[in-house]
Amino acid sequence: MTRGITHNLNGSTLQSGDLQLKIEDIHLHFGGVAAISGVSLDVYQNEIISIIGPNGAGKTSLLNCISGLYHPQRGKITFFNHGKTYPLTKMRPYQIAEAGVARSFQNIELFKHMTVLENLMLGRHIHIKSNIFSNALFWGKTQKEEIAHRKYIEDVIDLLEIQAIRKQPVGALAYGLQKRVELGRALALQPAILVIDEPMAGMNVEEKEDMARFILDVNEEHGVTILLIEHDMGVVMGISDRVAVLDFGMKIADGIPDEIQRDPAVMRAYLGEQHVTI
Repeated sequence: MTRGITHNLNGSTLQSGDLQLKIEDIHLHFGGVAAISGVSLDVYQNEIISIIGPNGAGKTSLLNCISGLYHPQRGKITFFNHGKTYPLTKMRPYQIAEAGVARSFQNIELFKHMTVLENLMLGRHIHIKSNIFSNALFWGKTQKEEIAHRKYIEDVIDLLEIQAIRKQPVGALAYGLQKRVELGRALALQPAILVIDEPMAGMNVEEKEDMARFILDVNEEHGVTILLIEHDMGVVMGISDRVAVLDFGMKIADGIPDEIQRDPAVMRAYLGEQHVTI
């Protein structure tokens, strides 16, 4: 592995190409408003799949269903890992994280008064096995766990090239660096699949290039499956193995980037009927 990384950041027990996440006929309504209408999607181990669509298409709502923040009225989402089958639509968010699904958010959700290192260490909480008494005394198993978790976090720091800011409060960092720390905290869970909502939002060109490179490193070097929402079509088409398109809560296309760029239904969703028929 590159940059002296000693840990595998991938928490999956599947082989590349195995079915990892199955989304079946999801329906999500808020009163009389249909946010998602019958969306189905298969996600395979070690791929990067992007979900795109106009504003209000239901993209973030779908991610919220996967991570347990929303519970759809119909349909199911199944996650496969550790030789087990996890019914995500029946699980709570912390249980989904323990199963191996990590999430980063469009709006930064870090503890801004804490340092970068402290925020990243918090991401290891689901892996802490020692009891409250051992933690209070900080001896024995707790010390060994702390050392192991710290080594893992150092690998995340090296991967994201944030060594120089490890002791700085997150709230004092530039926006692009905060987004990088947000990604790092999700990676601290050692996920099998990483769900990312608009990782490049609000970034300049250089910051977008860096973030795209980090996402590719996580996927290619460590085999972590990436499911992301992103509005920058250049980034989407450049890093994605597959692209799914939502419009008004329905899936209208699913394929490799070249196919999606030529799909008439996708062009209509983004440009309108008049532009397609000229």
